[in-house]
Amino acid sequence: MNISNLQKINDFLWEISKSYRRDMRVPARIYVSEQMLGDVFKDKSVEQVVNLTTLPGIQKYSIGMPDIHEGYGSPIGGVFAIDVESEEGIISPGAIGYDINCGMRLLTSELTAQDIKPYLEKVAVAIQKAVPSGLGVGRKLKFDIRQMDMIIEGGAEYLVKQGYGEKEDLELCEEGGRTKDADASLISEKAKKRGQDQAGTLGSGNHFLEIFDETAARSFGLFENQVVVMVHTGSRGFGHQTATDYIRMMMGAMRKYGIELPDRELASAPFQSSEGQQYFGALAGGMNFAFANRHMITHFVREAWLAALGNSGGKLSMVYDVAHNTAKLETHDINGVQKRLLVHRKGSTRAFPPGHQDIVEKYRSVGQPVFIPGSMGTASYVLVGTPEGKEAFYTTCHGAGRMMSRHAAIRNLSAEEIIASLERQGILVKCWSDRGIAEEAPQAYKNIDDVIEVVHNAGISRKVARLAPLAVIKGE
Repeated sequence: MNISNLQKINDFLWEISKSYRRDMRVPARIYVSEQMLGDVFKDKSVEQVVNLTTLPGIQKYSIGMPDIHEGYGSPIGGVFAIDVESEEGIISPGAIGYDINCGMRLLTSELTAQDIKPYLEKVAVAIQKAVPSGLGVGRKLKFDIRQMDMIIEGGAEYLVKQGYGEKEDLELCEEGGRTKDADASLISEKAKKRGQDQAGTLGSGNHFLEIFDETAARSFGLFENQVVVMVHTGSRGFGHQTATDYIRMMMGAMRKYGIELPDRELASAPFQSSEGQQYFGALAGGMNFAFANRHMITHFVREAWLAALGNSGGKLSMVYDVAHNTAKLETHDINGVQKRLLVHRKGSTRAFPPGHQDIVEKYRSVGQPVFIPGSMGTASYVLVGTPEGKEAFYTTCHGAGRMMSRHAAIRNLSAEEIIASLERQGILVKCWSDRGIAEEAPQAYKNIDDVIEVVHNAGISRKVARLAPLAVIKGE
């Protein structure tokens, strides 16, 4: 596989035809600029996009976003839609990911960057203490198994009833912070135990919480030089264990249903099968746990904000909460026919256009908010869904995309030099370990501005605001 196998559709979209491989059911498409083409062939991600085209029930084409990089089975930045009304249409845990509903949440403050500069260290320390972070790190608040079942099935909605966060927050969250298909009985005891003390924790890897200086537009209640808080985390060990359990189940199911795929990591079962429905119910539970996690983090960040700034800090208000690593039932136009599809999005973000019925009422006339994080030393973006996004099943990217593996970053980059570089840029970093800083260094990622230019110019989402980091609180 090389660049010669790509057919140019336009300056930001390329296609690999079905003639490339005999087992392809549909073409494969990649959103990328010509300037970035070389990067996508540095790992197996393009071949993984092609592998997605072999999945039973797939519609139109598989898609790779400009932040695409190699993942487990599906590339991170992979998108495809399955006809669930077809008996052969599948659901694949590997094409959704281990960190179920890893996602973004944006909170706005009433302060400007100038207002908070004298208090930035105090605020960052307060948030770092209030929101535990790091691999396997939990908090003193521990839910029992009965409460875990309530979170799995009730999501953030259950936590509001327990006095955490605000009811208004639910209205500004995908699915209202609760996916109704969840069934706690389909989640293993091991997964529940892993999640008991992890609601309200950041975790490790590229999950972070940032305070930003907003430098672009005034959409979604943002204003010039406003300080906002961005939260990036998911379902943590709970989601990882759930994915592990069901990938193992799907390995056996493929033999049972005679499903043959080029990569066993895409292990699947028919959506309508008992295995497919069990996983779909467990997936919903994983999504609910992640919604609850970000909701709980919001609660503790607000407490830390108040403790550090007092009433002069004003209120932190929700803008929206968006999910990555999901599979959702949606209706899409397939060759002029409205079809019920299961859209798998791994490391990619739903971006519905203005007027779409599944957007919360507050933003329906504008379009769905989308939050795209850069690395800890670069900008992040607020975007909005567009009508043109129908060509990508109303999906856009989810980040900058890795250029260097975590292990390579740890081997080759110095945490001390990274911190010094960020300090020279006026960016405050709070992280409990050098490892966490090295593996998430700006050098390990693609240029976020290049990635955003692709999705903006391709028309699958539109730029609204550019956010520059002031402080970063990272997982271990």
